[in-house]
Amino acid sequence: MTIQIQRIYEKPLKDGIHILVDRVWPRGVSKEKANLDHWIKDIAPTAELRKWFNHDPQLYAAFKEKYEKELRENKDQKQAFNDLQDIIANSKQDVVLLYSAKDKQHNQAIVLQELLQ
Repeated sequence: MTIQIQRIYEKPLKDGIHILVDRVWPRGVSKEKANLDHWIKDIAPTAELRKWFNHDPQLYAAFKEKYEKELRENKDQKQAFNDLQDIIANSKQDVVLLYSAKDKQHNQAIVLQELLQ
């Protein structure tokens, strides 16, 4: 079993359990066609952190550090991370963390993937 990441706009989606890790529903994607198994909103960075980061590659290292701190200290995010770990532990399939950010190298799904492996 592997933990993969993929942009939700890319088709076809990789095989496995599909989990959206964004706080806001991706624009232009219908819930019917999304083919999600789970949407874990609370695991996403807070709105404040997301706005501060603004997907600026130069801020990624600091973003990663701040996001990991949120996952440890924010009650809702910590619970969401624990829920994700439970889903993965009980899965016999690969898990695909889905995100909507345009930047494939600097986003929260990468941080989550690294923490989970």
